[in-house]
Amino acid sequence: MKIVDELIQLLGIENVKFDPEELEKYSHDETSGVEGQLPLAVVFPTSTEQVSAILKWANERRVSVVPRGAGTGLSGGAVPTKDSIVVSLERMNRIVEFDEENLTITVEPGVITGEIQKIAEERGLFYAGDPASSESSSIGGNVAENAGGVKVIKYGPTSFHILGLEVVLPTGEIVSFGGKTLKNVTGYDLIRLFVGSEGTLGIVTKIVLRLVPRPKCAAVLLVPFRDIEDALLCVPKVLSQSGVLPASIEFMDKASSEMASKFLNESIPNPEAECHLIFELESTSKQSLTREYIELGERLMQMKALEVYIADNRTQRMKIWRFRKAIAEGIIAFRPTHCMEDVVVPTAKMPKLILSSYEIARQCNLEVLNFGHVGDGNVHVTFLKPDGMNDEVWKRSLEEALEELYRITVQLEGSLTGEHGVGLKRKRYLSMFLGEKEITLMRSLKKLFDPNNILNPGKIFPD
Repeated sequence: MKIVDELIQLLGIENVKFDPEELEKYSHDETSGVEGQLPLAVVFPTSTEQVSAILKWANERRVSVVPRGAGTGLSGGAVPTKDSIVVSLERMNRIVEFDEENLTITVEPGVITGEIQKIAEERGLFYAGDPASSESSSIGGNVAENAGGVKVIKYGPTSFHILGLEVVLPTGEIVSFGGKTLKNVTGYDLIRLFVGSEGTLGIVTKIVLRLVPRPKCAAVLLVPFRDIEDALLCVPKVLSQSGVLPASIEFMDKASSEMASKFLNESIPNPEAECHLIFELESTSKQSLTREYIELGERLMQMKALEVYIADNRTQRMKIWRFRKAIAEGIIAFRPTHCMEDVVVPTAKMPKLILSSYEIARQCNLEVLNFGHVGDGNVHVTFLKPDGMNDEVWKRSLEEALEELYRITVQLEGSLTGEHGVGLKRKRYLSMFLGEKEITLMRSLKKLFDPNNILNPGKIFPD
């Protein structure tokens, strides 16, 4: 094949894969129900210069290019479309610089996020970006999706931690934005334009991340509730009235905690509860931390919590977090035919959204579970295909359920996706949330950066 031969000449045979079995591995991500085409080839650049050469070659030949990180995405953003090549950044996995004095770390996109967290922790510092997939997702993928995670309330999403980017444009041109300064209002903020652009405007090849001092101590509270609405109503009250800003407030309904328990083969405290909340608190001293979790625990008991379990050492904290982080793994393992959503609404409107999802599932004859980041209004409503339902009925019922879920989300002043991205999976629903002028402006930006539409085509925008 001419394209493969040219890529081998460009990069060397050791950096090109074209065997069908290998190509199949790169034809999908972790999004259930989204299957792509086999790519023409998968290439593995090891430097910015190689990425530039690939894009320059592809742009001249009008060959579509799909950037890919670790393949853990949940929107089909890294799924190849017809007649495309995949550019896997997994071999660009170097720590370029650790600058302790300026509290920055510069990395390549293939570095696993958890590795960055570990390196920072070893130096007494902290990388606050913490998606639930941190042990498997790459930082480049986090940047492409502007990943959120469990600590957005206190620290913000990925974009809050990025000081500088090196990007290769679809033409092959290499550009850099920002640096190591916390402040920079010199011209337009182009960093924020690329963060969350889902690999449609350029390929990020270096990232300067901000680090912060590591919290000296932390505690996790596991709080079961008999009633879901009671649990959700307490969240905005904690945020506005308690005087405490938790690093995390997470939600697991009964079905999701049962899924995690099954996956871990371990029972959660108060398994009969209709839901559990998880609060993580951080402080500069053990004394102040103890005072905060006692006060918060007492307040939660007044708000109809069944119990408050406090974990104030690392082992206990990790044990609680294991339940939360095992939910998605359990869904993939035990209910592979599912649809995990990523809607986000103002925090005080969470009760209406989540309670509505159960009614939607009932009306559409589906099963549903809910979990996610209720502290920032982002919940993963996950519809499950019931046993015995045929594929055609599942597809039709799911479409009805999604239409209604999104209609209610719009009604609640919410958004289509909080952290997973639009990708292939959600693009048909974009116009429910954005007006014609907004979409036209975004298309214009895409055309400006990528006039030949070679970079991750078919993503974000409706056909």
